[in-house]
Amino acid sequence: MEFLSEYASFLAKTLTLVVAIVVVLVAVAATRGRGRRASGQLQVQKLNDFYKDLRERLEQSVLSKEQLKATRKAEAKAAKQDKKAPPGKPRVFVLDFDGDIKASATDNLRHEVTALLSMAKAEDEVVLRLESGGGMVHSYGLASSQLVRIRDAGIPLTVCVDKVAASGGYMMACIGQKILSAPFAILGSIGVVAQLPNVHRLLKKHEIDFEVLTAGEYKRTLTVFGENTEKGREKFQEDLETTHELFKGFVARYRPQLDIDAIATGEVWLGMAAQERLLVDELKTSDQYLAERAAEAELFHLHFAQKKSLQERVGLAASMALDRFVLTWLSRLNQQRFW
Repeated sequence: MEFLSEYASFLAKTLTLVVAIVVVLVAVAATRGRGRRASGQLQVQKLNDFYKDLRERLEQSVLSKEQLKATRKAEAKAAKQDKKAPPGKPRVFVLDFDGDIKASATDNLRHEVTALLSMAKAEDEVVLRLESGGGMVHSYGLASSQLVRIRDAGIPLTVCVDKVAASGGYMMACIGQKILSAPFAILGSIGVVAQLPNVHRLLKKHEIDFEVLTAGEYKRTLTVFGENTEKGREKFQEDLETTHELFKGFVARYRPQLDIDAIATGEVWLGMAAQERLLVDELKTSDQYLAERAAEAELFHLHFAQKKSLQERVGLAASMALDRFVLTWLSRLNQQRFW
């Protein structure tokens, strides 16, 4: 027992020391970063070089020395011919959008779009690899507006969906002149949902009053703590219907070939079924499409990287660790269903 007591005391002291160090580091970073504007930089990678490196590494492992020598000789001859050819090879600018409920990736997307619009021409193309299950209406409205900038500039926009583009995700996808989908990607969910708990009866049971004071008849319709009225519910539902109509009109504007009333039911479809309903134009993964384009165009991947403060890095590390823990256990629970 004495050993356990000493060991517990040692752990407590160690934990206290670690916490103290973290607090000091965060405080120092906050002091240094005070008054300093957040900044970042645009990172550009030529994907043709990436695909070439993949092929060459495979060739080195598979081909004999004689075959590899002949292949390199043929490549050198082709490269020499390309240099003699007149310039003008089309360019493809590749962007990524991995959407959360707040469409946080919009902060980077807006800078990436601004950069490519400064030099892209009508003969070029923008490819967006989009993954999002949707989220807040105003956040995805802003994200969609960034893609509208590309379309309004007269630059072809292709949207690739490998996993999911639903709700706000499809709001973004529909702006593309061409939508490509993996066969089992999830698309659709053209609808609006809002939900919130109400604990008024619990508070009333324990004789706890909660006052909601407003100026304006509909400043608050439904609340978490106050007593909700039928009139408030009707107004809330009316607002949802209005938002849904605006959502339908937005999708119909950019995808006029859709039977909007038939597909704007909040349902989702897998890629093959989505193609039948004209939600997508072609079944093809982003990998296949970009590999094909690399044979005839110059591909550039754009990513605007934000510089993160120490507090943000510490918070991000903690968040990622928690996410990994939750996902690991969810995966294990899901796998047990198929054992």
